[in-house]
Amino acid sequence: MGSAVDWSQRPTYSPEQIGKYFDRIKFPTESRQSPVVLAGANGDNERALSFLKVLQRYQVAAVPFENLDLHYSVHRQLSIDVQKLFEKIVDGTSERGGYCMENNTVFGTVLRSLGYQVTSVGGRVNEAAQPISASKNWRGPKYDGWNHMVNLVTIGEQKYLVDVGFGSNGPHQPVPLSPDVEFHNVGEQSGRLRYGSITQHTSSTQRLWQYEIQNSGADWIPAYCFTETEFIPEDFTMMNYYMSTSRDSWFTFSVVCVRMLLDDTGESLVGDLTLFNSSLKRRIGATAEHIQTFSSDEERVAALAKTFNIHIGLADRESIRRTISEIL
Repeated sequence: MGSAVDWSQRPTYSPEQIGKYFDRIKFPTESRQSPVVLAGANGDNERALSFLKVLQRYQVAAVPFENLDLHYSVHRQLSIDVQKLFEKIVDGTSERGGYCMENNTVFGTVLRSLGYQVTSVGGRVNEAAQPISASKNWRGPKYDGWNHMVNLVTIGEQKYLVDVGFGSNGPHQPVPLSPDVEFHNVGEQSGRLRYGSITQHTSSTQRLWQYEIQNSGADWIPAYCFTETEFIPEDFTMMNYYMSTSRDSWFTFSVVCVRMLLDDTGESLVGDLTLFNSSLKRRIGATAEHIQTFSSDEERVAALAKTFNIHIGLADRESIRRTISEIL
């Protein structure tokens, strides 16, 4: 008779791996001495929340939101195995990241390893919040199928939305699951959560959390919605396959790399660096600066190395030739 398998258990990283992760995100020495690191996050709730805020800030400033393996790789596959992701994002010689299921899988595993109670759930992105919405005339609010992953972290009796995989418009701090409470995000952007049905629901009794953003006092834009129902790893395997292979997924035909910018003190996020297809921009506060328009793939690869410290080998560089995302 075989031994029972507890499918509710999720992988964790070893203390040695956590130390390497801290090195990767340039986590401050004083924060590494926190009781959360030394004894776990199950003690003081206020301390656990404060530590989580700092950790999330350094994560998004060090680990970019990017999909380069779908364009600059000979295999064009994205693994969401926690150990393979560690090798890619932490152990690699380049400062790599990933898209939502990669970055949130790594960060959720780090949090679980530190003693946090983490539940991974699925989300649906509003088509109007996607980077190709203008070219497609997508106005929303119309949500896609399950195509986003976020983590819910419970501290004491309070649940928080924790998302490190939505690029520059993501919530860059733990957000309590409380409706209509506004918070400052970055620059002149604010965020809030709402709770209710979405346009595709046939019954208004169905409820989802909806993350919304507002830029410079303009109208609120639904970015994505998410459930509190836990998704198991097999759910994300299916989502990852679709998002990384379907031509209906913009990840398969557009190149993106986004990293948030910390101020000199490391106390707050002040903007972002965004490479999207053939352009590179920097935003500080409400001021956006166009840095470069790429006229060739060689220029884009050079910018990835110089600006993001992401170095792409020759075989992977050549793999983009004669594809839809090549710059001609």
